[in-house]
Amino acid sequence: MPSYDSSRARFRLADRHIAVFAHLLDGETPPEELWEGVVELQRIGLVGEEGELVPLLRDLLGTLAAPLLLLQVEVTGEHGPVNHGVVVGRDAVISHDGWPGEEESEYVPIEPSSLVWELARKVNLHRGEPTQPPAHPRIETTMGALDAAFVALGEAAGDEAVARELTRKALVETSGLEPAALDQFLELVIALNATWRITAAWDGEHEGERSAMIRALAAWDCGPSGYWIREQPEEPILPGQVTPESPLVVAWTTPGDVWERITDLLPDTEDLIDGV
Repeated sequence: MPSYDSSRARFRLADRHIAVFAHLLDGETPPEELWEGVVELQRIGLVGEEGELVPLLRDLLGTLAAPLLLLQVEVTGEHGPVNHGVVVGRDAVISHDGWPGEEESEYVPIEPSSLVWELARKVNLHRGEPTQPPAHPRIETTMGALDAAFVALGEAAGDEAVARELTRKALVETSGLEPAALDQFLELVIALNATWRITAAWDGEHEGERSAMIRALAAWDCGPSGYWIREQPEEPILPGQVTPESPLVVAWTTPGDVWERITDLLPDTEDLIDGV
């Protein structure tokens, strides 16, 4: 069920509610499959009986309708993937956060100056992780080895000793890593809190022509084993591009370096063309 907090101009909305707004903004009657969403929005007073939208929605819908910059954040942890993001418009910046198992996301305006902080918050970037590189700061194997390790972890059903035994066996059979590097990779998989990726997209200019511009960053949060940038498969990944034989390369880094990499995803103001 959608809801809103007028004191902070924040909203809890599902994708179907956003779709309803899109039709109403275009002067269209939402299709039958969205009618439940229309009724829900009318019930809480965001949509009138004739499809009129309340003024409180102005910044949110204006930004979503004409974004200058889209930032998508996908975080995969114990409960599966959760999607977050930030939409930068001409007059407002809107952040949205998902929640595991919930249909709605929370949409809230933020200050443009806090954009990098907001992205860092969404991926739970934190200090206190190792600042000295491990003995093997770069691991090169295959996606098939990672898949085999995840299957082994699932079979362990939460028993850490069994998890280590089964995962080690799987990696010996699939990874092609020397023993010391295999031990390092095993620790990463066991310690993995979450994987995440941030994708920035905007309309820019390439070789004198208007073009969609994309930058992306993918990382592993391995808790006591620190942060590891996934260099391969390289983002952005197209559907069907990754196979079990695809190279997997992860490289250790510091939280400070992750912060800089997030900052580097953002285009300069002069690189943006109105509308994405």
